[in-house]
Amino acid sequence: MVTPTPLMDLVTGFWSFKTFAAAVELDLFSKLAGGRTLTVADAERELGLPERPADLLFTACASLGLLERAGEGYRNSPLAEEFLVRGRPYYFGGQVSYCDQRTYLPWHRVGEALRADKPLTWDPASQESMFTTADPALLGTFWEAMHSTSIFTARALGEAVDLGACRRLLDVGGGSGAYPIELCGRFPALTATVLDLPHVCELAAGKIAAAGLTDRITTAPGDFLRDTALPGGHDVLLLSMILHDWDAATNRKLLVKAYAALPAGGLVIISELLLDADRTGPAPAALMGMNMLVETEGGRNYSDAEYAEWLAGAGFADIRTVRFDAPGANGVVLGRKP
Repeated sequence: MVTPTPLMDLVTGFWSFKTFAAAVELDLFSKLAGGRTLTVADAERELGLPERPADLLFTACASLGLLERAGEGYRNSPLAEEFLVRGRPYYFGGQVSYCDQRTYLPWHRVGEALRADKPLTWDPASQESMFTTADPALLGTFWEAMHSTSIFTARALGEAVDLGACRRLLDVGGGSGAYPIELCGRFPALTATVLDLPHVCELAAGKIAAAGLTDRITTAPGDFLRDTALPGGHDVLLLSMILHDWDAATNRKLLVKAYAALPAGGLVIISELLLDADRTGPAPAALMGMNMLVETEGGRNYSDAEYAEWLAGAGFADIRTVRFDAPGANGVVLGRKP
């Protein structure tokens, strides 16, 4: 029997997110690290919360799979213990904070974006792109969000695609360096270069140093859209969560640059939330496309069939798709330069 219950789930989806975001803001999951248990009575001392809101928050977090009951109190679920404790390798709180602070309120005006076909989180009339801002704190939040999403996605990619025969990777628009950090840790013979804007390379250099990989990962300040060519000397080129930011024409041009930068036999990897060819889902890719409406001028999510067509047009061969499950991508499209 068809019921409106799924519609109610859609209507109240923001309840789940804002409950989750509030718990991250309170750093609740870090306070419960290592199996620690917290009761509602403890919440005023530990979190500054009176009994009623603490009870409501703990109950809601348990219902979402973030906490679990332990006697009279609550402790982290395995999901929260792994990904929501600050300092853990795959800490995901940066993504939660970014969406809460940067995109949540603009999404309230998504109807405006649909009618005007203009981003809501920045003003193209006064900013060069969404990646520049006068607010260093907001910019830092953005890159922490990207790192949160990328680091585990890179692990999933490394498990799905064997890069053991590759020697030098170019991460185009590599941001904080999450992909090279994770992939170089997995493949001992691999070295890497992060290509991004100068101020982003400074951030990446700090992450790389913290990971103890300065001898294997370098940065190359540049603008992959404006520069006439991409740096050479690499046998694998990665475009991770990059192409969804731009329109089809821009992406085709970038793939031509990628082809020119690679040697014969070189590998290109496109890592994205891929749409199905019939454009009916999956939901994470389709909804990321809606987020591109809110955050970019021409971005959208594409299917692996579209990427394959563009790769073939740029000259790549042996094109294939490899699927996996991760927050930033559900697969990669691979192509080789003949």
